[in-house]
Amino acid sequence: MCMDHSVVCKCGKNEASFMFKNELMPPETVEALYCPECSGEVPVNTDLMLKDNEWVIHFDMEITELYKGRLPYNKEQLSPELLFDEGYVTWRGFYPGDHLESAKERKKIAKLAKTDPAQYFREIKNWATKRMSRLKKEGWRKAYDG
Repeated sequence: MCMDHSVVCKCGKNEASFMFKNELMPPETVEALYCPECSGEVPVNTDLMLKDNEWVIHFDMEITELYKGRLPYNKEQLSPELLFDEGYVTWRGFYPGDHLESAKERKKIAKLAKTDPAQYFREIKNWATKRMSRLKKEGWRKAYDG
């Protein structure tokens, strides 16, 4: 099971929803979040932080140390990249706000499912392909999964 938790960035203007895969790490694992508006002056320490586009996640690696026994990895491999890329502490969706924006986009297309199922499948496939291409061009880390 994955739980969703919302975190407000340091400047208070934005927030992001995080997923915590199997609840192996607690929400307190995210020590701080910096949006594009407040991340500019933040020196990124890659031992503690991960940058995805202009968003910066500061992980509390002391807390991860307390919970690392729950993870199926060698304890020496624990890093912000592993936590994020393996889904233990990651965006809900491909980027902050993605789960809301993509739901709105899919809802528009979903109307076709009742009237023209074949057109619906073409549209949803086309939407997904274009969307992933756009996310990769924008540089979102999770768009490169798999």
